[in-house]
Amino acid sequence: MPDLPDLPKHAPGDTGEPAIRETDAPETDAERRRRRAQFLRDLAEARELRARVQPRRAKAARLRHAMRMRTFRW
Repeated sequence: MPDLPDLPKHAPGDTGEPAIRETDAPETDAERRRRRAQFLRDLAEARELRARVQPRRAKAARLRHAMRMRTFRW
């Protein structure tokens, strides 16, 4: 389709994830936080997509969550 953006080209079998490091150096806190932030962004995006494509299930989940929060004792 001409109106869709071009996707980046990857090598066959390339998942887009950074390659496993050659050295045994532990990852830094900044790298871990960056990966975690990316994961949480992807997770939030997936939840939003699921809520859009399954509105009835998403509404039921929201109602269940609201009920749990109302009955929770602090």
